Amino acid sequence: MKYLHLGKETSIEIKNIVGIFDMDTSTVSKHTREFLKVCEKENKIVSVSYELPKSYILYDFDGEYSVYLSPLNAATLLKRMDSEKGR
Repeated sequence: MKYLHLGKETSIEIKNIVGIFDMDTSTVSKHTREFLKVCEKENKIVSVSYELPKSYILYDFDGEYSVYLSPLNAATLLKRMDSEKGR
């Protein structure tokens, strides 16, 4: 199994990642903000650290989704994921 380290002590399995999104550019959309509000109400948000999040990761595990908030930017996470896939 291959994992992606999101920051602090949190890693998730790469095969279950639906998408990695930049917090600044994606939350411009009203629909994205509404989606994140619904996730928060449903307790599906997992904050990786107390730092301001720079990205969020949509994660699907057996049909149950979660949103991980990461202090790392999306480009860094994508590079990490690519390097893990190449191993």
